[in-house]
Amino acid sequence: MTDREPDGMSAEPDDRRSDSLIRLSEFRTLWAAFAQSVLGDQLARVALSLLVFERTESAGWTAATYALTSLPALLSGVLLTGLADRFPRRTVMIGCDLVRAVLVGLMALPGTPLPLLAGLLVLAQLAEAPFGASQGALMPAVLGERLYERGQRVIMITHQAGQLVGFAVGGVLVVWLGSHVSLGLNAATFLISAVLIRLGVKARPVDASAGARPKRVHTQISSAAALIWADPRLRSLVALGWLAGFIVLPEGLAAPFAEEAGASAASVGLLLAAHPTGMVLGAALLGRASVGDERRRRLLGPLAVGANLPLLVYWAGPGVGIALLVLMVSGICSAYQITAGATFVLLTPAGQRGQALGLARSGLTAVQGIGVAAGGLAAQLSGSSAVTIGGAGLVGTLCAIMVAFSWARARETGAGTIPLSA
Repeated sequence: MTDREPDGMSAEPDDRRSDSLIRLSEFRTLWAAFAQSVLGDQLARVALSLLVFERTESAGWTAATYALTSLPALLSGVLLTGLADRFPRRTVMIGCDLVRAVLVGLMALPGTPLPLLAGLLVLAQLAEAPFGASQGALMPAVLGERLYERGQRVIMITHQAGQLVGFAVGGVLVVWLGSHVSLGLNAATFLISAVLIRLGVKARPVDASAGARPKRVHTQISSAAALIWADPRLRSLVALGWLAGFIVLPEGLAAPFAEEAGASAASVGLLLAAHPTGMVLGAALLGRASVGDERRRRLLGPLAVGANLPLLVYWAGPGVGIALLVLMVSGICSAYQITAGATFVLLTPAGQRGQALGLARSGLTAVQGIGVAAGGLAAQLSGSSAVTIGGAGLVGTLCAIMVAFSWARARETGAGTIPLSA
């Protein structure tokens, strides 16, 4: 059985006449698979950190292992997301889930040597990018253009809430269950996800244009890059997303900032939770029917500026209370990322969405990593995390202003050949 994107997204099943996402069985299935996987992933991150620290008593090895839960996606985001365009997307998702279930299951076995554990972790994380690209490219076919952004908003809220819950209770559960059992539960979530997708998502053949596209990986990558570069709207949307490289810095410097502010170690958790909490609130506010799709798109630039501008307050050396408020406001404005991402997908031809999403997301991962690393070095040299965050806010605001003007011009001129429905 194969997957195929419909030639257009205007023909929708009768139950899509309602604006209620819960009525769409395929979306319910995708959401359920995603939600339980997010919780399992967070549990696994805590379990791996504790397991490695127990064996090595090394903070360096523990941090390196935690980094391996995300860094491999940078490579696979470029090289493997094209699978979402060359093969049926449901099939790619199921295959990635089964691969991860097996690999994480092997990691859960007691006595697994640390080098083998690290290798299995890298292989498992390589499957994350093609799964995410397939899911993102499949969602417009499941929801149609009218409901697509709303569905992405629900997915984002679920992701942020899952992270908050996972970090809040993950440590307690891992201590209670043990690291190996916790990893076993994560493996089970991938297996459950594969079963749910197999039973609850329709089979669609590969997009009809796939046969006309080059099969070589490097050619497919260059074709997607050229597509993004050729359309000013796609370029601007990618730039809007990559501004997260500035916004993520307070998370990377949360611990040293709390120490500088004279706060307790417990405040670090609050600082880490403030921004995602704000994003959930912002997603709810922007998702109101009274806002409308076109207004959300017009607000992309101002909100991008608003996500960076509050960080300037750090220059004044605020206490933790003020910092929490600043991060909350930044998070509320950062909810623009949902609209930017959804618009990017709808502007991209269905047959190239997987590879294009992979490039955009890999770039996002890269700029976030570079942002945190550069911020850490700057804080070390300056001796002040607050000043470093404030500086990032200034540079981020200036960049956001330029990108906002670029997006406004691209929308006004309607550049490119891909129509954007209202």
